[in-house]
Amino acid sequence: MSKNIFMAAILTLSLAITGCAEEPEQKKAAQPLQAIDVAEVLVKPVQNWHIYTSRLESPQDVALMPRVSGVINHIAFKEGDDVKEGDLLFQLDDRPFAAVVASLEAQILSAKAALGQAKSEAKRAIRLTAQKAISEEQAESRTSILHQREAQLAALQAQLTSAELDLAFTAIRSPINGVISRANITRGNNVLAGQSILTSIVSNHEMYAYFDIDERTWNSSFADITAASKQQVVMQKLGQKHFSHEGYINFIDNRINPSTGTLRVRAIFEGKHKQVNDQLRAGSFARIKLAANAITKQIIIPERAIGTDLKNRFVLTVDKNNILEYKLVEMGEGYGKLRAITAGLSKGDIIAVNGPARVGPGMPIKPRTVAIDTSDIAFTLSAMGDVSLIAKY
Repeated sequence: MSKNIFMAAILTLSLAITGCAEEPEQKKAAQPLQAIDVAEVLVKPVQNWHIYTSRLESPQDVALMPRVSGVINHIAFKEGDDVKEGDLLFQLDDRPFAAVVASLEAQILSAKAALGQAKSEAKRAIRLTAQKAISEEQAESRTSILHQREAQLAALQAQLTSAELDLAFTAIRSPINGVISRANITRGNNVLAGQSILTSIVSNHEMYAYFDIDERTWNSSFADITAASKQQVVMQKLGQKHFSHEGYINFIDNRINPSTGTLRVRAIFEGKHKQVNDQLRAGSFARIKLAANAITKQIIIPERAIGTDLKNRFVLTVDKNNILEYKLVEMGEGYGKLRAITAGLSKGDIIAVNGPARVGPGMPIKPRTVAIDTSDIAFTLSAMGDVSLIAKY
């Protein structure tokens, strides 16, 4: 009897243990699959981009110096303002120069009177010579005096022209349109012609950016470009997130620098952004993006879909059984929040859009199909007609 009771107890305990072990397995089997955003990779015609650094330069940069020496009487500009060609900037004391002009004008009046008398005597000499009333030597002397008086008048008139120029140069005017710096020399100070730097002016309507392209890259990607092609470039200033300034190449040097193996190229940009008040300043650091002319079709995926595994970059793809697979990839150019993939993926591949943040290889998932957003993204130069597109780069 006791033996039967013991066997019954063992059987009950075994059933209880089996039930406890099966319960987690049942729960595990019943657990729903994780929903993951997936998308089919895009295939787009793209151009490769090359990035160069530069400092902006003004096409016109003037160190303003006086053309005559004198004392500054008046400063007629506000430091840092825009100025126009011909605007009065400095006024020197013009009284010494006006005195010279007045003196020369008086001398010219005297010279004109003397010339008039010499002309009359020369005419009289011709008439008297015909009457044999004076000798030929006396007539020639009067003609010579006439020529001397003409030369003296011409010399005085030339001196007057020079003096009038000096008088005009006491009003120092802007030679270009641009932005003026501070006044280096203030009112009451004496300045020397051609030596004293009064201020500086830089034109701001356009800006240049010079950069050097290595010979190999130039020959492989840009050999057919000329200045007349106006090859398009985009620019990003220091501290900006986007390449929001559009320009083009307007100068290519005539030789490769043998010391560096590079070719000097210049891009030109408008001094102010077309749509926003974003002024370019000479000396600013800039990053230049230049697109190669060759257009190729490449796989495009979101940047966030790419994971890092030590030195490798990988993407999680979805197979026909909705299980994630590990795929090594090679990355190409970036286009906004998208990235070109040069190897590892093929047309028609389905990827986990958000990458390996919450999932891993071998995991079964519940796919949730989404579309890869390419709005406002330009992949080629032909798609860059609007600055708003360039801002997304």
